[in-house]
Amino acid sequence: MFAKHPHAHATGQDQLVWKILFDRQTALLHRRAAPAFSQGLARLGLRREAIPDIGELSATVFAETGWQLEPVGRPFEPAAFFEFLAERRFPIVTRIRPMHAFDFSPQPDLFHDLFGHVPMLLDEGLADFLHMLGQAYRAQPVGSPAREQLWALYFFTAEFGLVQHEGQPRLYGAGLLSSAGEIHHCVNENTPRVIFDLATVLRTPVTGERYQQQYFVLPAWEQLTECVAELAGMFVTV
Repeated sequence: MFAKHPHAHATGQDQLVWKILFDRQTALLHRRAAPAFSQGLARLGLRREAIPDIGELSATVFAETGWQLEPVGRPFEPAAFFEFLAERRFPIVTRIRPMHAFDFSPQPDLFHDLFGHVPMLLDEGLADFLHMLGQAYRAQPVGSPAREQLWALYFFTAEFGLVQHEGQPRLYGAGLLSSAGEIHHCVNENTPRVIFDLATVLRTPVTGERYQQQYFVLPAWEQLTECVAELAGMFVTV
């Protein structure tokens, strides 16, 4: 299912960055990534040789899940981002990080989105979770504290979440999957990795400008979708 044509606007330097990042991340993620990521990567046929064409990759993702990929020039504010999720569309930033930002990119880029997010979209549970978040965010009035809470939930799951698998915490958040520096920080024995608790996650401050101070670990993958009902009850009165 690998695209026959590379990303149309990618330069030779972009392709080199992709290849180096792909090689390094796949090596780092061996036995560290959640099974859903490894399975999605294999099903999409993403390879080190070239950045895939976003249109062709979107067609594959749509056939598998009903989601579409939307190329965008830059990251969005949360309100616009969640509007995409509510419509089962995932924005893909077309800019790839420069070489000096290999280890950590404070803003989403092409590698973060294509390598970190898109394989996880093939997991039905996570895809439904993202769609629910988009719909819930859309339903809240502008300025509502609930919107900040939903952003925190997205951030500490889809961006920086871990899940227990066979007794070990495995990575599934795109911010972890796409960053060597974030992985090394996360697996350091001095970095707190706490059991996922919805109420705690919702009140935890969000920052994307540095490595996270702590990470939340789902006891089981099913809990990601189970918290949907809990969320609905919490936000009825917000």
